[in-house]
Amino acid sequence: MKVSTKWLNEYIPVADLDPIALSEKIERTAVEVASTTRLADGLKKIVVGHTLEVKDHPNSDHLHICQVDVGEEEPLQIVCGAPNIKADQKVIVALPNSRIAGNVKIKRGKMRGEVSEGMICALQELGFSESVVPKEFADGIYVLPADAKPGDAVFDYLGMDETVIDLDITPNRGDLLSMRGAAHEIAAIYDREVTLTHPTVIEDQTTSVTDELTVTADPALAPTYLIRTIKNVTVKESPLWLQTRLWNAGIRPINNIVDVTNYILLDYGQPLHAFDQAKLPAKELTVRLARAGEVLTTLDGEKRTLQTEDIVITSNDVPVALAGTMGGLETEISEQTTTVALEAAVFNGHHIRKTSRRENLHSEASMRFERGIDQGAVQEALDAAAQLIADLGEGQVVSGTAIGAETKPKEVTIKTSSAHINKVLGTELTAEDICQIFARLGFKTKTKEADILVLVPTRRWDITIEADLVEEVARIYGYDNLPTTLPAGKATPGSYTPAQKLIRDARQILEASGLDQAISYSLTTTEKATRFALENGRPTKLDLPMSSEHTTARMNLVSGLLDDVFYNASRSVNDVFLYEQGRVFVRKDDEVRPTEIEHLAGVLTGLVRPQAWNEAKVVVDFYYVKGIVANLLATLGLKDITYKATTTYPEMHPGRTAEIVVNGEVIGFLGEIHPVIQKEYKFKQRVYVFELNLTKVIALPKQTEVYTPISKYPSVTRDIALAVADNVTNQQLVDCIKQNGGNYLTDVKLFDLYEGEHITEGFKSLAYTLVYSDPNGTLQDEVVTKAFEKVQAKLIEEYNVDIR
Repeated sequence: MKVSTKWLNEYIPVADLDPIALSEKIERTAVEVASTTRLADGLKKIVVGHTLEVKDHPNSDHLHICQVDVGEEEPLQIVCGAPNIKADQKVIVALPNSRIAGNVKIKRGKMRGEVSEGMICALQELGFSESVVPKEFADGIYVLPADAKPGDAVFDYLGMDETVIDLDITPNRGDLLSMRGAAHEIAAIYDREVTLTHPTVIEDQTTSVTDELTVTADPALAPTYLIRTIKNVTVKESPLWLQTRLWNAGIRPINNIVDVTNYILLDYGQPLHAFDQAKLPAKELTVRLARAGEVLTTLDGEKRTLQTEDIVITSNDVPVALAGTMGGLETEISEQTTTVALEAAVFNGHHIRKTSRRENLHSEASMRFERGIDQGAVQEALDAAAQLIADLGEGQVVSGTAIGAETKPKEVTIKTSSAHINKVLGTELTAEDICQIFARLGFKTKTKEADILVLVPTRRWDITIEADLVEEVARIYGYDNLPTTLPAGKATPGSYTPAQKLIRDARQILEASGLDQAISYSLTTTEKATRFALENGRPTKLDLPMSSEHTTARMNLVSGLLDDVFYNASRSVNDVFLYEQGRVFVRKDDEVRPTEIEHLAGVLTGLVRPQAWNEAKVVVDFYYVKGIVANLLATLGLKDITYKATTTYPEMHPGRTAEIVVNGEVIGFLGEIHPVIQKEYKFKQRVYVFELNLTKVIALPKQTEVYTPISKYPSVTRDIALAVADNVTNQQLVDCIKQNGGNYLTDVKLFDLYEGEHITEGFKSLAYTLVYSDPNGTLQDEVVTKAFEKVQAKLIEEYNVDIR
């Protein structure tokens, strides 16, 4: 909500307040302030000009040479290319050495050989947004009213001689979405008097609105629905004071009828809608729910297919407006309009919210209906708008108000006490102090013994319970003035849950392994989201994505890490070791919302250790990544971990990828990315990744590490070299050795792999060291030999190995 200090000063004196100090006070007491802008800051030497003569430029087919009176002895010659420039116009002139928007300096110069002493400006060149510039001036210069005086600064005419405070309104403070609401709030903050104007409607008693229009409404959809009629109006441009009020609030002026509805919207916070009464299909209006498949073309020219949850305004059972959101094109106000049917209502916010989100129609009106409006001011806002339309449109307000539904709101009475308020806030305020704070807020109070009865006006519909009153006292008294106290009661020691502890342990382990944490965006493209999928499911797409690169919730973490590697590689950082812990979003076929699953992933590429004078470089490979993952899982307490070669993941290299299996359950994968993916990202070196389902890891049983003393007795080792078929894996052989090695086998190490000369084709040679140890005594050689021979026999039996 953009609050104009000049407009605000009409209701409460704020001219003596520094706008920055005022903004800070609002931010400390009520709501956040997005910005505080002095509209003319940075602009200078910009004045009113009067075009005395305009002729075509001899060396251009679109430029014009203008003689412009700027209040000096001699007119200035200015070359202008605006298509709407004419003689005898009052225009905006930036003089030589002036500053316009963007800190652009305007100098004397020549254009196509003709002297130009300044610039004739459009509103955009003074910093106005394109969205607020009146359409007739959108592609040209702005023309000021005929009574503008040449040489005067333009800032007063354009409403730029003021400060605009942009309030960031929270959902519970819909009362601040109006100038009157803001005035009440600032009056309470500074303990000043609010002076509000109230309309006096001059009605034409010769006709009655009920004779011309019948109105009906379902109270469940529109608790209040009122119509006034203004006849014999002339649709024309609004006066400049009204236009400036609107564009300073971020609204484009249209015409005097539509502009009044927007003006009252800003003033009272009450949305209004104007129908051209002659265009209505019948002399009646009805508020009802839409029927499935009904079609309405809205004011933006979009043909919309309605749903059964949409509230519509109909005439002769034909939809003419989407209630609380946008009017219909068929009944819009035009230059031919002479009779206006003016609507003021309170619509069901639940329905409005659903409609505006589905249709992507987040208007000023829908925002207010969603957050609530003052139901006690609907009639007053309607009267004020009707009279102002009659004044600006030279028409007459038809007698009476057509009522489709009307709910008279009641002021809420809430009981509290000074004892309760002081107990909650830790203050020592008297009942008189508290009543004075409520008086500043405009709340009437009565004291009854120790109780305080507070009568809350309808404009503060957010105040419903005693706790709300306590908050109001705290706000106005000042949060900075509340004493600092420690909470009473027993302290409860905090601790991490087992899941939180495991996640933190996993991060520390990976960081100790040399990986840095990365945090990637959880939204990506559909293609990237569905890659490297550990779980089967459907992608979750956003209805209103921010960009084409952020359309789908991620289903893996690896894609985000690869983007990080690409970012680094593009900046010549080739050694990248990253991990990420976060959630992925997987949706089953029968689910509306996705399931969130904790994942942990890593990416490694480049050199583990660069080359030095005394040692060779070490490059990341599959086994280095496997070592990191194995250390992680073992340190977390997982047992029975196996790694199985797999071709399940099409984005991974089919010969350099393994599934990670614990207790027969797949918990993740590791390996090298597929060459196609590597080429897509333009990586010049191999990239290795891993991803774990951390939710499964958390759920798996853990074996707590227990300290075991180092045996004081010597261990015994045996080496064995095996010639075995290529299709037999190292894991199979290690498992066989461990299962048959006996109670004293403590470790199995692969120390050699050989393929080539002296080995039969299709075979390989693997050499292992078996370590035997007894913590309670010295092992006898025959015991070790017996166990070793059993291992040899089993290897021959199960895998037909040739012991070398």
